[in-house]
Amino acid sequence: MATAISLSHLGSVMRGVRSVDQVGVEERAAGLAKRSIKKASKLWALDLAIRCIDLTTLEGADTPGKVTALCAKGVRPQPGDPSIPSVGAICVYPSLVATAVAHLRGSGVKVASVATAFPSGQSFTSIKVAETREALAAGADELDMVIDRGAFLSGDYQKVYDEIGSVKEACGSAHLKVILETGELGTYDNVRRASILAMAAGADFIKTSTGKITPAATLPVSLVMMECIRDFSRETGKQIGFKPAGGIRTSKQAIAYLVVLYETLGPDWMTPERFRLGASSLLNDILMQIEKERSGAYQSADYFSVD
Repeated sequence: MATAISLSHLGSVMRGVRSVDQVGVEERAAGLAKRSIKKASKLWALDLAIRCIDLTTLEGADTPGKVTALCAKGVRPQPGDPSIPSVGAICVYPSLVATAVAHLRGSGVKVASVATAFPSGQSFTSIKVAETREALAAGADELDMVIDRGAFLSGDYQKVYDEIGSVKEACGSAHLKVILETGELGTYDNVRRASILAMAAGADFIKTSTGKITPAATLPVSLVMMECIRDFSRETGKQIGFKPAGGIRTSKQAIAYLVVLYETLGPDWMTPERFRLGASSLLNDILMQIEKERSGAYQSADYFSVD
């Protein structure tokens, strides 16, 4: 369990978090989203976006067969075209991790598992830690946990900090992505506080959303989180990753996130090791856009397998 920060010191740190300039953040995010890039740069960005996708299925009706098909799609997004890279990871529920591991072995594609009472985060810490250990024992390379938003919003920062620390300890060498569920935090100030809290507690990545509520990922929220990562890196030397998730469905949106990422955090973050896109339907749109850039004409969605 994380014990490096005492209750009094943690409270002091959280009270010292400066307020976010809402107008400034929203104007900068809107301005960056309008940036246009040339054809060669667009193809490079689309290739990077694919390599950064956490191709995800998190439905109550998920089956081993659905996960098997998703793994095949993630390893070879466009059969017959070896120039199209594999995705970064396949993200599933803990009970389906073993299925994903069996079909991704040797591919280089990671297996990510959600855990800690996803998506609500409302359970006992002991159960969250046990679920984490079960997912990792099944073979998960990465763990996407949700914070207890109820505890955070009631000001119990120590509980959130300790819980992240406990899960991080259970993760060992596996990467821990901490989901803030920014749509439930209410304000940019809360997003900034939660970002700093998660990084201080041991997050390897901070992630916007579960994708289960609206709003999910937005560019202004993502900009706030990226600025926190930048400031945290300058203070500590640690390079924390970032993952927007939920509602990212088009290549245009994916490129906008890459532009904001580059302008805020720089080229060191333009890699799957420090950036992921949580998505379930984005990949086909990117494949269609790549074909359009290469041939000058869009192909029908019927030419691509359903994710």
